[in-house]
Amino acid sequence: MIRVLIVDDHKMVQAGLQMLLEGAGDLAVVGTAGGGAAAVELAGDLRPDVILMDLSMPDVDGIQATKAIAASGIDTRVVALTSFAERDRVLAAVDAGAVGFLLKDSEPDDVIAAVRAAANGESPFHPRAASALVSVRQVSETPVAKLTAREREVLSLVAEGLANKQIARRLGIKERTVKAHLTRVFAQLGVGDRLQAALWVERHGLARSS
Repeated sequence: MIRVLIVDDHKMVQAGLQMLLEGAGDLAVVGTAGGGAAAVELAGDLRPDVILMDLSMPDVDGIQATKAIAASGIDTRVVALTSFAERDRVLAAVDAGAVGFLLKDSEPDDVIAAVRAAANGESPFHPRAASALVSVRQVSETPVAKLTAREREVLSLVAEGLANKQIARRLGIKERTVKAHLTRVFAQLGVGDRLQAALWVERHGLARSS
């Protein structure tokens, strides 16, 4: 059974998500929170497998709550769930530690699938959120110009043949953070997997940052 914590400041959204998830059979809602501060506290108490995290809340927003949960070392996977897919918002969620990004207009089956995917170690992204990561850039810019220093490090280590767990150990970050970085890297480079990313690095001569 996949244990889920729902975080949203609207009671109707909470109730709707709870009904949807518990109807799936293999998902159990272990708690709900109406703000980021409560989310951080409940995450520590309940240790859910997955947290569906609204980003816009009146007290502590979802970005700050996600950062706090990630910093606490709790073994839970946060999937942002919000109404907007602006690039800055998506990047902020991933940087905070979210492993996925859903929109509130997602199909019910897609939300259920995303929770299962997150619990399984994957990084579910709504197509519009994924597209936001590779939104309009200047023609003169290469894809690498849009990568952060950390993303370039992760990409270079992938090209060296390191697995996610090894990359996480090498860089001193969590494995789920490595996966989130790779989701953004693959989207930016226009590749679909690790092999294609490694070939891209080889073709373009990208050296690992020292």
